Amino acid sequence: MRAKAVLYAIFLVTAVGATQADAQPINLTGKYKCWQTCRYGLVGGNVYITQNGWDINVLNEAGESSRAWFDWFSPTRIWFESWNTGAVYSPDGMTIQFDRGTLWQRDLGLPPPPPRRRR
Repeated sequence: MRAKAVLYAIFLVTAVGATQADAQPINLTGKYKCWQTCRYGLVGGNVYITQNGWDINVLNEAGESSRAWFDWFSPTRIWFESWNTGAVYSPDGMTIQFDRGTLWQRDLGLPPPPPRRRR
């Protein structure tokens, strides 16, 4: 009976661990704009994020780059290595709020022009 309980516990731990490890993070790849507490006062500056699975490369509004990665223990947190700071992102990936107050918002660009009317 005891061996059966141990096997069940191992199965349960393995199943939960596999589910968390296999979960794909949100895709943050894209262009953002800095709107608050920007480096060197560059409000509205372009920010670029390139993501490959759990690894992230970032170029901020001042042209400074950093590697970043998702926090294993908090599903909406990112750690930026070169800047020694963390941030949280919104569930839809539209905003990134840094611990020090910087705010980035995804730049979707201008909407497409309306279709031309034919005469």
